[in-house]
Amino acid sequence: MAGTKPRTRIQRKNTEQILGAALDAFAQHGSSGASINLIAKAAGLTTPNLLYYFESKDAIRRELLARTLQLWMAPLNMLSPNGEPVDEICEYIRRKLDISKNFPKESKFFANEILSGLPQSKSEIFEPLKELYNAKIAVLEEWIRAGRIAPVDPHHLLYSIWATTQHYADFDVQIEEIAPDKAKDRFADAEAFLLEMYRKLLTT
Repeated sequence: MAGTKPRTRIQRKNTEQILGAALDAFAQHGSSGASINLIAKAAGLTTPNLLYYFESKDAIRRELLARTLQLWMAPLNMLSPNGEPVDEICEYIRRKLDISKNFPKESKFFANEILSGLPQSKSEIFEPLKELYNAKIAVLEEWIRAGRIAPVDPHHLLYSIWATTQHYADFDVQIEEIAPDKAKDRFADAEAFLLEMYRKLLTT
């Protein structure tokens, strides 16, 4: 069964339960700290039953990585070369914040995987991301050449957007602990702050 798509409602339900339990475990403990037995118990299955759907913990991890990468790449993919440049970049920032707000476990899981060095998965993770990244860097470079945004380093522009938007999911515990008053509406406050900051940076 491993490696095949589930065909029945029960199979689909069990697959999603496994992936949900694994996401919780990986986000909390990292993929190295979450055992197959822990994931099976959290999914409400026996370990042999889980292994009917996925042949190993790494197979679960790879499926979660593939899904998370699609989620992570979607906001960047929507950045259009035909739009107003500053508005397009600000909409990208909004979409990235929405991902952090609505999918914090996926954000933490992806961050943990990057920090672990993505063992055995670098090419399958980074090749599609590099293709999209290079395409959008080319768009940013064209906007800079045309004088439509300020002459910033496009690579560091994207890195800084990733860092500032994902921080609110990946380090939510830190925010809640050191500035609890700022944690209540942190995404609304972050959006207002970041959009003002990047508009000032990018406007020629």
